[in-house]
Amino acid sequence: MITTAPQGFRLSAATGLHRGDRAYQQDQVEILAHARVPGCALALVADGMGGKSGGRTAADQVVMIARQVFERYAPNTDDAAAMLRQLVVESHLMIKLTAITADEEPHSTLAAFLVLPDLSGWTVHAGDSRIYHFRGAELVRRTIDHSYVQRLIDEGKITDAQANTHPQSNLLTGCLGTQADPPVEISEIERLEVGDTLLACSDGLWHYLTPKELGAIVNALSPREASEMLISKARQRARGTGDNLSLAMVRIEALKT
Repeated sequence: MITTAPQGFRLSAATGLHRGDRAYQQDQVEILAHARVPGCALALVADGMGGKSGGRTAADQVVMIARQVFERYAPNTDDAAAMLRQLVVESHLMIKLTAITADEEPHSTLAAFLVLPDLSGWTVHAGDSRIYHFRGAELVRRTIDHSYVQRLIDEGKITDAQANTHPQSNLLTGCLGTQADPPVEISEIERLEVGDTLLACSDGLWHYLTPKELGAIVNALSPREASEMLISKARQRARGTGDNLSLAMVRIEALKT
């Protein structure tokens, strides 16, 4: 997907989705270009959990709510943070309503970012799906997981490397659809520049790649080629034990003259 803004840049985007070695695909991914405002886009990854159909249902509902909320959003007048908060709250409530009539206990992570025509941006996340912001190949920032192992890292009890192999690495402290209210962690990106890349991805992808590797790949290749390369590398390293993996990537590019 490519969308051109009047300010002289374009958004080049790609998504990637793979079932991994699981029996069911419970991740969902979406990139939405704003229907009325060029240069505005919303990208998200939802990693569903809860039985063979419950997780996919939860992830599907996150995407459905995102489409509805983004369709109503007016970038020139509406508050971006309020729109992202609404995305989290409405998705959470919809998943909880589904759980009332379902045998499974559907939950989902969320990692979403918004790019605006003035080259600012916003992120929101809940769970252990991540958003990375790269400037060229260099990591500017990434979101911090809502997970048990992240809490151990914060307390200085384990390292990042130990977290990757911890037996409870998949235990979340916050996500959508649980009895407790989800975390609503919204951050502003004050400035995006030409050459910047935003990457949202599930743990089935980032678990196998360091930030340095991610940055090198997204900087060297087009979004479509980078998506294919990232999934290929994660699949190789999973060695037959990989989770569902998904990603949504947007790069800020200069218009070609």
